[in-house]
Amino acid sequence: MIVYPNAKINIGLNVLEKQVDGYHQISSIFYPVNELFDIIEIFPSKGFSFSSSGIAIPGNNNLCVKAFELLRLDFKIDNVTMHLHKQIPIGAGLGGGSSDGAFVLKALNELFKLELSCIELEKYALQLGADCPFFIENTPKYITGIGEKMMSIDFDLSSYKLKFIFPKIHISSIEAYECVIPNQPQKCLLDLVNQPIENWKKIVKNDFEVAAFVKYPQLNKIKEKFYDDKAIYASMTGSGSVIYGVFVS
Repeated sequence: MIVYPNAKINIGLNVLEKQVDGYHQISSIFYPVNELFDIIEIFPSKGFSFSSSGIAIPGNNNLCVKAFELLRLDFKIDNVTMHLHKQIPIGAGLGGGSSDGAFVLKALNELFKLELSCIELEKYALQLGADCPFFIENTPKYITGIGEKMMSIDFDLSSYKLKFIFPKIHISSIEAYECVIPNQPQKCLLDLVNQPIENWKKIVKNDFEVAAFVKYPQLNKIKEKFYDDKAIYASMTGSGSVIYGVFVS
């Protein structure tokens, strides 16, 4: 079986407060981006193995392997051979690792006929990471809590053209959250994005940009270049570092 885990972008990202457990309350809109994707092949085998190609994956904290181990705790599934061809940049705010883990859960559910519902898969995905549940249904969502609270929304950018710049800058989530200053916005993000997209430039913000643009001034220059090139809206996605622009098709 071959699956194609896609990336996501954030339309606005407010960091609201830090909890006592160290996690942060956020609000954001997650939007799936099918133009950017990884490739995962999975098939049953006598022994378990995982390999990867493409962009190098640092460390041993791979969500594909964790997803398999998580389901194997509850189900008698066979070993599998998994190969990940990594194309979505790492530490870029595109959710590539989260998508990989979620898509492995979905693939194993189908491969071994586990008949898990989306809600059940989302519960497993949350054990992998806060962003992972989004990729189960993989449709536009309004995200709150630490990322686990999702509300489906009618939100469509398909009539616009998305462009991306991939700086050679890796921003870890830990680094980003250490620098961000939580605050409560005056207006709900949902209300802001329901305004004409031409208004977003002044009102729809990613709170991670403040510290990231100070530490990496080239990121702000990329964003401004998008506006110079007539983008309707431009933003850093997630905790960075990829910048995207929304253009009239």
